[in-house]
Amino acid sequence: MSADPRRRPAPAQSAPRRHLHLPHQQRPSQTHLSKAWMAQVIKLQHNRRKPRIASSCASALYAPVTTTAHLRLAGSAQQYPTISFGTGSLVRLPGPSITQPNIYNFNNTSYDSMYRELEGKDARLYRANGILPMLDRNRNIKWGPERWQDWRIGYPRVGKRYANAPIPGDPVYTNDMGAQGTESGTVDIVITCEDRCWEAVVDDLLSRGSPLNRPVHVFNVDIKDNHEEALVGGRAILELADELNAAAQDERKIHAEKTGSTEGFDTATGGSRDGFDARVPIILGDWQERWPHLPALWTLAWF
Repeated sequence: MSADPRRRPAPAQSAPRRHLHLPHQQRPSQTHLSKAWMAQVIKLQHNRRKPRIASSCASALYAPVTTTAHLRLAGSAQQYPTISFGTGSLVRLPGPSITQPNIYNFNNTSYDSMYRELEGKDARLYRANGILPMLDRNRNIKWGPERWQDWRIGYPRVGKRYANAPIPGDPVYTNDMGAQGTESGTVDIVITCEDRCWEAVVDDLLSRGSPLNRPVHVFNVDIKDNHEEALVGGRAILELADELNAAAQDERKIHAEKTGSTEGFDTATGGSRDGFDARVPIILGDWQERWPHLPALWTLAWF
């Protein structure tokens, strides 16, 4: 694959980045647990050490760039725990005319039901304008669109998605791509791709009053909403996430050496993440030098 001409080459490094490799726990000689179950437990424990990320746009995975970001983050080699949200009041999809959009509610409308409804209305139209392919892709990522402002921060994202769902086939959070590691109901990083979404997220966090006193880094990467720019932006966002993850692992190790435990860093209590928080703007500045055509915003906010 040829190098992207918009991306400046990274400066030469004197030594490769060191990554933290924790010792693998020995398995019991006898166990009734299946290998598959144990693999899931190990994967879940590993995911909890990585930064948890939320991506956001106005209508939750309607924008190509937000879908690409979610796929890049959750489907990468690191498999980042990832949640996606919308910040608008309703999900609006193009209809037969500009005055006839298709409007859906957040939180209780699945992508599959949207797909089947629009396919029944006019399959040719909605396939030609890209809506059906988009919904088909989205329903393979998560059950349906969620609204940021309705998110119950700090509550476990496990079990049924909504209380009164029919028992057969109840949708559950764990079926979403990137769900493993997000069970605590918090994230460490939020990435938006529009200024208005970044402002909506920051305003909402301020209005909540920081009940958990937990830091969260909120970024906006300004990316044009088309397929080509979404691919470029997705690579750039993944690169930023990888660098933040490397810094978090370094600081996690330092915290463990000082305190004898990683618990404080993992739960973001007290000033346990001060070192990481101080490194974030430096990492973003270096990243921005390499991606000058993707202007970024950042702030440290609180859950």
